[in-house]
Amino acid sequence: MRSVLLPLLAVGSLLPLVSTAQSGDPHRHHEKRHDRMGEVTGRIELADGQAAEQVSIRVKGTSLGVNSAADGTFRIQAPAGWQVLTVTCLGCTPQEVTVEVKPGQTVVAQPVRLAPGEQQLQEVTVKGTKSLNERTPSVGKMPIAPLDNPQSTVTIEREVLEQQQALRLSDVLANVAGVYIMGTTGGAQEEIASRGFAYSSSNTFKNGVRFNNGIIPEVSSLERMEVLKGSAAILYGNVAAGGVLNLVTKKPQFERGGSVGLRLGSYGFVKPQFDVYGAVGQSKTVAFRLNGTYERGDSYRDGVKSNRVYVNPSLLFRLTPKTDLIIEGDYLRDNRTPDYGIGAINYEIQDSRSRFLNVPDATNATNQTSATATLTSRLTEAWQVRAVGSFQRYDNDLRSAARPTSIVGTPGATYGNWTRGLQRTETSENYFLAQLDLTGTFRTGFLGHTLLVGADADQYDSNVTGYTNPASAGSATTAVSTYDIINVLDFSKKIAQPTERLTGFNSLVRNSLTQGNTRRAGFYAQDLLSLSDKVKVLAGLRWSYQETPSNVYNFNTVANVNAKTANTYVETRRYDNAFSPRVGLVYQPIKTTSLFASYANSFAPNTGIDLQGNTLAPSLIDQYEVGIKNELFKGALSANVTAYRIVNSNQAQAVLPNDPRYNTDKTASPQELAGQVTSKGVEVDIQSRPVNGISLIAGYSYNYTAYTKSNIYEDGSRLRYNPAHTANASLFYSFGSVFANNALLRGLSAGVTGYYVGDRLAGRNNRKVNPANGQPWPATGDAFKLIALPNYFLFDASLGYAYERFSLRFKMANLLNELSYNVHDDNSINPIAPRTFSATLGYKL
Repeated sequence: MRSVLLPLLAVGSLLPLVSTAQSGDPHRHHEKRHDRMGEVTGRIELADGQAAEQVSIRVKGTSLGVNSAADGTFRIQAPAGWQVLTVTCLGCTPQEVTVEVKPGQTVVAQPVRLAPGEQQLQEVTVKGTKSLNERTPSVGKMPIAPLDNPQSTVTIEREVLEQQQALRLSDVLANVAGVYIMGTTGGAQEEIASRGFAYSSSNTFKNGVRFNNGIIPEVSSLERMEVLKGSAAILYGNVAAGGVLNLVTKKPQFERGGSVGLRLGSYGFVKPQFDVYGAVGQSKTVAFRLNGTYERGDSYRDGVKSNRVYVNPSLLFRLTPKTDLIIEGDYLRDNRTPDYGIGAINYEIQDSRSRFLNVPDATNATNQTSATATLTSRLTEAWQVRAVGSFQRYDNDLRSAARPTSIVGTPGATYGNWTRGLQRTETSENYFLAQLDLTGTFRTGFLGHTLLVGADADQYDSNVTGYTNPASAGSATTAVSTYDIINVLDFSKKIAQPTERLTGFNSLVRNSLTQGNTRRAGFYAQDLLSLSDKVKVLAGLRWSYQETPSNVYNFNTVANVNAKTANTYVETRRYDNAFSPRVGLVYQPIKTTSLFASYANSFAPNTGIDLQGNTLAPSLIDQYEVGIKNELFKGALSANVTAYRIVNSNQAQAVLPNDPRYNTDKTASPQELAGQVTSKGVEVDIQSRPVNGISLIAGYSYNYTAYTKSNIYEDGSRLRYNPAHTANASLFYSFGSVFANNALLRGLSAGVTGYYVGDRLAGRNNRKVNPANGQPWPATGDAFKLIALPNYFLFDASLGYAYERFSLRFKMANLLNELSYNVHDDNSINPIAPRTFSATLGYKL
């Protein structure tokens, strides 16, 4: 019954209400509060006890009305005295609830359990019923409507992923202004950044839990992707200032269903996938979901191939009508050829799309496993507690040629010659997390409160085994470092090879074991204060503690290649703590427009030593943000504009050797918090609901991130990898509204997507001072240089057709065959994919 009732509820939410509150904000009312008014709160539930959102609640005989929120709750103003609330939705039986309303007080109504109506309706499919400013991202931890949140947020739903046939996370990110891929080092990961700051593993989450982004994540299991732009330090502690990204996977459902599919594409790409869900047996309290995929393919890059297996099981336990437990697993095995790109000569890219510089037996093998348990309990209609426990295991074995660095030379016989070495590392990581959040709504006098109080603790254990070159047979102090010498422009060129060379990865010797054991804890509180219907203040504070011990064991060295045990041992331990405040003001002149301004602070731990020999304190980063959020054309179109300024005014930088404060008796290579980096920009996010079969996503971002104070770099020097401009537009059309009466044609859909990336810089920033001696950097010689990367515009087109349970989708990516590169420094220069084609056949179970 619930499978029919849910879409009917969504249809009911589209029916006009007489003077109702703004959709997605059930706490609004249209009549002024006065001495003879009171307040009623309650909750609407489906037949199985789950929350029913967008259900109409009206005070009978008045013009007062609201819709239930995502958690089924509602809050409505009503005249004092005995009042009748009418609860209605399409496909359910209307109900009436009688309550006594007292002046100036809040009364809690009994939960209303919806019952199906007697009228039998045909199947109704409703898509995109929520606008951008009605989707509250779970990564924000609080039930705050986006219009009430003084921060830019974006949610990309599964429908968009299916329309665009998203294969990689970069395909999904192309729908979010200001979040971009800054590099693809080694071809094994997509390095994400926003507002000039890189998203490390501390900034990427899956179901609200940090996960290691060292390997490309799987997107076939996603229900949605959430982006919380700007500072999120108050919620998660040590995260970069650019924002956080949360991947939300598909959840169990009690109604049975699922799908199977097969995707085929260019370069031998094959990807079967499945997704099944339903109740366990005939249970009404236990449901499951299992989805997974296998993938293999070659590449437009010579010699590159990959294969991966992914499984995502989950169980839902309805422990009580008000308490749910979800247990989710995640397993990914990814094997691929490490690919550091085409190389550069003298900081100049020699254009190519296929040139491959690695050795034939190079491998990058990764296994990633996680388990997460989430317990959610509604203590009362106003209060909820949420507890999360999680474990993640990450293992990686990398065997590759060294990165193609130091390819220098002048035109001639040796131009383009590169001496290849080998590298090998083994990494294992364990990550543990415990988190507890309490959220609730209440009033103190005229103030309304939406409160979050929480605590979290995590531990990150890592072991990295490093390998080095063996000693030369002729000298214990000389290493054999050359595998071979090739010419990156002409592989057929015959080059004299050294007499003593590395024979392969097994010739490398274990050199070091680095053990890390980062421990973090935090306590935080945040409150959304409703001063009136138009003015709200969000304020909060977090205290974070971080302990970072590290043990480094050095085993075999060139001088002692036969050592069986560690011959040196280095232990370091540092302690950091910081306060992260946040305050924001929201003003809503009308119910569909929100103006906001906010300040937030985040911190970044440092690893250096100061002039006194003490561990360097964390850098504190200030962020200022203003913006406007709009719901236009009765919620059919959301248009948000945000401007920001982020300042790291105490960035760590080296104290130069010629500085009179430099004292080698206390410490070598001291650092100080005296540098400054500033990021500023504007972002525009536009999304529409489907209207007459048309849906639109568009965006634009401008960013300028630069050194604004440095003793090494020129003031105003742009930081690398960050595009100054990005723009995106996606337009999809479903022909169902045109061919509604034609069973063969109403399943037809088509769409186009465009994505523009403006000027970027790679290479290495020019220096005005040599940090080794504090003297001016030489104008000639081994000077660092920047690499200007070509702008590019990606244009994709797709065509889909669905008939009954079958669907077939085609996608043509990069139709213009644009060529550009993702570059890290000057040694991982990876061309973007050329024009490709794919087709996906699906069947709904």
